[in-house]
Amino acid sequence: MIDVIDHGAVRELRLNHPPANAISPELMVALIRAIESAPQQGARALILSGAPGMFSAGLDVPVLLKLDKPAISAAWREFYTLLCMLASCPLPLAAAITGHGPAGGTVLALFCDYRVAADGDFKLGLNEVQVGLMLPPAIYAALQHVVGARQAERLAVAGLLMAPAEAMRVGLVDEVVAPDRVVERAREWCEQLLRLPPQAMACTRAKARSALTCLFERNFTHELDDVCERWWRDETQATLRGLVERLKKKS
Repeated sequence: MIDVIDHGAVRELRLNHPPANAISPELMVALIRAIESAPQQGARALILSGAPGMFSAGLDVPVLLKLDKPAISAAWREFYTLLCMLASCPLPLAAAITGHGPAGGTVLALFCDYRVAADGDFKLGLNEVQVGLMLPPAIYAALQHVVGARQAERLAVAGLLMAPAEAMRVGLVDEVVAPDRVVERAREWCEQLLRLPPQAMACTRAKARSALTCLFERNFTHELDDVCERWWRDETQATLRGLVERLKKKS
């Protein structure tokens, strides 16, 4: 589910779960393993990318809706583990947002250091509220870290989706480039960091990202229990099942 492509010292981890790179429990595990093994295999920076036109459509709702309560609890715990791996990754990490990246797609990008988005008719943003989900506190905190408190409130409460240009205007992404340059530009950003004195860069980066890493230094069992409990509420289940039905009609 992960294609590994080395560009010298920069390793690209390309999501390969067609048709929409939806984040299933299996994809979470594969990505955790790929991030964990990269430093030992000689990578010095990472790019997280997707397919042309589709970075990731977010959590694999059709799959998750088939799971029972213990399996849902395990899936959310795995998702938090993945976010922790991204937040605490010792290597500079760029998101090459190759197309659509709503909900969980944007979440993955939030926990990277730098975000390059493809220009075009694509949608980014945290639309969890629109599909009946509360935005989990750790993800909301990451959104605040990236865009600031006021923009985080505006984007999250309304579950706004936006074009790449608007996403850059509000600080959700750092650059918007032509689709065929997204991975290349992410690689250039990584290589620019790797030319800096390594210890000074690494220590300063760790300080800059401490707000993200601290999110996972506490015991978030209560938070996960609350997220899972809300998953089973009638409103959430009805909205998610309606979403799946709409997706079936489009396919």
